[in-house]
Amino acid sequence: MKLEVVILAAGQGTRMKSRLPKVLHRVAGMPLLEHVVRTAQGLNPDAIHIVVGHGSEQVQDVLSGYRLNWVVQEQQLGTGHAVLQALPAVSEDSTVLILYGDVPLTELSTLQKLVEQAQQGPALLTAVVADPQGYGRILRDGDGALACVVEHRDASDSQLSINEINTGVMAAPALDLKAYLPRVKNDNQQGEYYLPDILGLAVTDGKAIASSLAGSEIEVLGVNDRIQLNQVEREYQRRQARQLMRAGVSVADVNRLDIRGQLHCGEDVSIDVNAVFEGEVSLGDGVSVGPNCVLRDVAVAAGATIHAMSHLQEAQVGANCNVGPYARLRPGTLLEEGARVGNFVETKNAHIGAGSKVNHLSYVGDCDMGPGVNIGAGTITCNYDGVNKHKTAIGADVFVGSNSTLIAPLEIADRGFVGAGSTITKAVGVDELAVSRSRQRNVQGWQRPGKAENKD
Repeated sequence: MKLEVVILAAGQGTRMKSRLPKVLHRVAGMPLLEHVVRTAQGLNPDAIHIVVGHGSEQVQDVLSGYRLNWVVQEQQLGTGHAVLQALPAVSEDSTVLILYGDVPLTELSTLQKLVEQAQQGPALLTAVVADPQGYGRILRDGDGALACVVEHRDASDSQLSINEINTGVMAAPALDLKAYLPRVKNDNQQGEYYLPDILGLAVTDGKAIASSLAGSEIEVLGVNDRIQLNQVEREYQRRQARQLMRAGVSVADVNRLDIRGQLHCGEDVSIDVNAVFEGEVSLGDGVSVGPNCVLRDVAVAAGATIHAMSHLQEAQVGANCNVGPYARLRPGTLLEEGARVGNFVETKNAHIGAGSKVNHLSYVGDCDMGPGVNIGAGTITCNYDGVNKHKTAIGADVFVGSNSTLIAPLEIADRGFVGAGSTITKAVGVDELAVSRSRQRNVQGWQRPGKAENKD
């Protein structure tokens, strides 16, 4: 069986109150349309056709990395008209699945069942909803078979009481679509060509219409405004959280977790509230992520702890490391096993050796640091001269006292010792002590300045 997918993504989305095309608004960091494309890819179709209109060039640019056939609907004259624009590119021996670029949460299993039902004629996905306001209603005959769909604006009072609605998602043989769509009329309040009208035509021709009921209302929720966008976002995140918990991850609150990419977890991982994961993130066995942390394209090895308020980007954290609270690991940071980066510490392009400690209020950039190093509070590596970046090399078991300034390019050999408050500009040898301070002078009898008396 050949399968082709047509995704309708031409609408402007005026209720979003945005210059951005509606299908490019994001859920979990990904455009709505991209969610739909990825779900469609799960069906292994022979082709995916995207019907675009408003902002078509922008939409095509954002999804340029996918193999898609783009069809431009110059005038938005309804869903039937939109599908009709794509049909010339569809093979006659295909089954066609019609999806919507603003409906991102439909389950793959739901679509697989619908496609299977559409081998001999049209099949429609329906849903039972608490509030059917605005949706087309499903009309059934005395035997319960689907007879047709009536749009909300055209429905009678009795029909408006029906809560089984048309989701718009449909599968049908390509030959049926090519036979019925040119016969659809636009004699309705909107003056549009409605895709569901082909169902009534098929029934008139004696065809039985299959229907499949969606598993939940949220599965077919379309995004038309920012409120619905938020609904879809939170449901998507709850799904992600439930999947993690089934896999053995402890999630403190399913309503306060955001995954905007791929999160891979080992056993006994713990994630506290308001954690955000972006891009590709992996957490090894026993990793703990504290509240209000952001991890983007990060690998954290087993047993490591990321304390509250820490921000990690394009970094690697070794086994049993401690990071934070309030730490910032910038791109190129590598922590070896057991290293510690504490509160208000920033690193960039820094290799911090096993068991080394940068515990507080320091900046370490463009630095290769050996094992067993201790960096005192307030220490910085001065890696930038205004034009170029320079490296600082720190050997094993080095001690750097608090409030020190290490001016690169610089090398401190194994077991070097830097006295607190020093500015180091020259290499420090093995077992050498480096101290660079102005001499202290105590002045006896010194008078503290006071305010002048006011004679007025």
